[in-house]
Parts: sequence; C-alpha cells; structure tokens
Amino acid sequence: MPFHRFRWADFVLPSTLQLAPLLELLVEPVGCEMTSQKVELGLHEALVNAVRHGNSENPKKQLRVRRILTPNWLIWQVQDEGCGLPPTARASELPLSVDAQHGRGLFLIHQCFDDVRWSRRGNRLQLACRRPA
Repeated sequence: MPFHRFRWADFVLPSTLQLAPLLELLVEPVGCEMTSQKVELGLHEALVNAVRHGNSENPKKQLRVRRILTPNWLIWQVQDEGCGLPPTARASELPLSVDAQHGRGLFLIHQCFDDVRWSRRGNRLQLACRRPA
C-alpha cells in the first residue's frame, strides 16, 4: 500500500535493555522480511548504544525513538539523554584491533541502513532505508 503523505510515531521509554517489544513495533511497517531483519539488527545496535553509552543504563533517563514513514523512505531517529558522541568517534569502519572493546556496533549500523546521520550534539542518530520495492 503506497503512502501519499508522511506518517510518524513517537516512542518514549525508560532507558533499559528490554528492547524486543519496541523493536517489533519499530520494524512492523517494513514489509519485506530481508529488509526487516537488516533494519532490526541495525536498530538493535543503535538502541543498545543509546542505553549503554548515552544513558549509562540509567532507567531514570529516557530513550526517545521516532519512526517516520514517507513514500520512499523508512526513517528512525534514536535519541538518548547523554552528552553525545563526538564526530571523531562516529566512524563506520571496523576497529583495527580484533580485541577492540567498541566500534563494531557503529560498523553494523552503517551496513544496515542506506543513510546514517548524527545530530550536531551527537546524541540523536537518524537511520534511513529506502522502501523495499
């Protein structure tokens, strides 16, 4: 069913790692199984990063997610209450060291979406994929 206008939904929840119900809601409109799996993996990484690194796993802090549906794009914005990721830490490459403790999640996010953008502050990540044909 084609969309002739923009639609969005906002989700605000405590910052915890109990993400499965939210992920189901976020990928529901994707429609294509292969794209859904890819999007779910990327969103899972983004949400875990927001909870762990942005909000320091503090359930008193909030996680905000906006899902935007357009005729050509599926867009998700993930925002935490942290001070943000500096531009120098937003790399989309795998870490050089096999033993590196961080960096794989951002690499996966970039592999799962057609467009990845950060807010200036670095505490909001916008992820977008083209609508499956």
